Amino acid sequence: MSLRIFQSLILALVLSSSLIAQDLTIPSKNYVDSVKTENAVIRTSNLLPLSDQKNTKNWKFLEHLSDEFNKYTLNESNWYPNNPKWKGRPPTYFHGSNVSLENNELVIQINKHGNAVLPEGFTHSTGFIKSKNKFLYGYFEAECKLMDAPWVSGFWMTNAGKNWWTEIDICENAPGLEYNRHDLNSNIHVFRSPKENGDVKKHFSRTKKYYFPEELQADYHVWGLEWTPEYIRFYIDGILFREAENTHWHQPLEVNFNCESNKWFGALPDNNRLDGKFYVKYFRVWESKMSKIKP
Repeated sequence: MSLRIFQSLILALVLSSSLIAQDLTIPSKNYVDSVKTENAVIRTSNLLPLSDQKNTKNWKFLEHLSDEFNKYTLNESNWYPNNPKWKGRPPTYFHGSNVSLENNELVIQINKHGNAVLPEGFTHSTGFIKSKNKFLYGYFEAECKLMDAPWVSGFWMTNAGKNWWTEIDICENAPGLEYNRHDLNSNIHVFRSPKENGDVKKHFSRTKKYYFPEELQADYHVWGLEWTPEYIRFYIDGILFREAENTHWHQPLEVNFNCESNKWFGALPDNNRLDGKFYVKYFRVWESKMSKIKP
């Protein structure tokens, strides 16, 4: 047997054993690109988006809609302390006990519901907050430390209406699972839309995955979304890593922070890892001339 054939056989065995060990509900890796972390931006002003510290686009900071999470309790003028529209993706239920403000941060935890009985089909609980305001275009930013446990940490926007339902996932990652630690996910969805806005009747999404050289759960990172009538841009630590043409995302959307189960990430409850926490230092909003807010 030649050396080349032997090497090919060894490689095939390694690949096949990896597939056997892998939960096949987890999508295979398909990185679009690597994020160049050396291009991370140093912040000089909290009043400007991290990616535009010279304010070249004339952003106006909306302090009354932003939140530093530095009070004793959640500002319920701006936030629902749970999701009034969604109980959770089984087996994990959204329960208000998992949301708190600690040391000037929003903290979302796991299984703090005590003796409360969860609905049928749910075995665990986590937390969710949703904005009471809807936003159309603008710049949205949050500094987060993702949960180091098998749940997805999320910072995203959506509005599930009867005739119009779209979604922009600014941060949707599960680095608490070892094989996801370097996966930077980016997705935009259209579930349905009215005739004048694309006439979509069947859900579609535009998903992209990027390689992040550092372990995402190991430290805080700044996630940013620049949303205009023409394009949707995604940032991490001030670095632009994805731009998409805005073909359908013209619906006012609500802002969400949550953790959840998600089998497509392999993020399913582990009773040996119930101490995970998702930290959010702040949520900040800027408007442009095109931005619109609907209370």
